[in-house]
Amino acid sequence: MTDEISRLQQIIDGSGNIVFFGGAGVSTESGIPDFRSQGGLYSQKYDYPPEEIVSHTFFVRRTEEFYAFYREKMLFLQARPNAAHICLARLEESGRLKAVVTQNIDGLHQAAGSKNVFELHGSVHRNYCTRCHKFYSAEYIKSSSGIPRCGCGGIIKPDVVLYEESLDPAVMRGAAEAISAADTLIVGGTSLVVYPAAGFLGYFRGRHLVVINKTPTPADGGAELVINDSIAKVFSQLKVR
Repeated sequence: MTDEISRLQQIIDGSGNIVFFGGAGVSTESGIPDFRSQGGLYSQKYDYPPEEIVSHTFFVRRTEEFYAFYREKMLFLQARPNAAHICLARLEESGRLKAVVTQNIDGLHQAAGSKNVFELHGSVHRNYCTRCHKFYSAEYIKSSSGIPRCGCGGIIKPDVVLYEESLDPAVMRGAAEAISAADTLIVGGTSLVVYPAAGFLGYFRGRHLVVINKTPTPADGGAELVINDSIAKVFSQLKVR
């Protein structure tokens, strides 16, 4: 165990109210590609820029093309939780971790057993008819073709926050309250360049700020501990007491 991991273990062992704030890097090791890294979706070539495809306007105007991209590049239903997801679920079960605030939409934290999860950008596992609001699973969307429609004829939309859409106020409030009450905030697998999500770090007033990311982030300067490594690798070395 390196000095950095030992220090992280000490911080966790001495904390009673930990919140984890994570991004795409938490799920890349489960086989889900991110958007911004080399080889990520933004660096691949499509008929339209990916950030345009996953916008509200594109969904409305080119719904079938949106879904072609969405099924292929954003629905990874075979993905399974990795060591980071599992460790966080165990920390919550131990009573030390009070909440997970995630920018991911894959539901892997819940699959690992986490209960108090604030999904800032929604979830692929919730899909609703835009007309009658009937619920549909991610499996239904994945197995459908063209534009998925409800029995009432309405178009089904994933409950994910597209570009041009606002974050859910209740989720934002819950995340802000959790971070405000934390004595330790662990930030992992995120470059902290996506707003308004990255702005939630401003609510933290606790003792220990830890950043775990492969590359530098804007929060590194104010962090007590910075670990530039794979988050799954780091969490696999921790002991949950």
